[in-house]
Amino acid sequence: MEKQIRSRDVKLVPIGNSKGVRIPKALLQKYGLKHTLLLEETERGLLLRKKEESKLSWEDTYKAMANEKEHWDDFDTTLLDGLEDEDFEY
Repeated sequence: MEKQIRSRDVKLVPIGNSKGVRIPKALLQKYGLKHTLLLEETERGLLLRKKEESKLSWEDTYKAMANEKEHWDDFDTTLLDGLEDEDFEY
């Protein structure tokens, strides 16, 4: 089955000193577009796509750490690696 590429004409609309493109609500919902998009320059032209969220919230980070069920038994040993006896100048 061949992947069909759909295209449609859109108009550039003025936004201050710039121009913008209106994206229909149905497409926003279909692709889960919310706040920001990634704009890439390619050999064939411009490509707009969803920006992948790479930054976790503190809550998501905590949940991910809890799911790992890491053991921190040797944490104190790591802290006491011999440097506590050294005299450092500030």
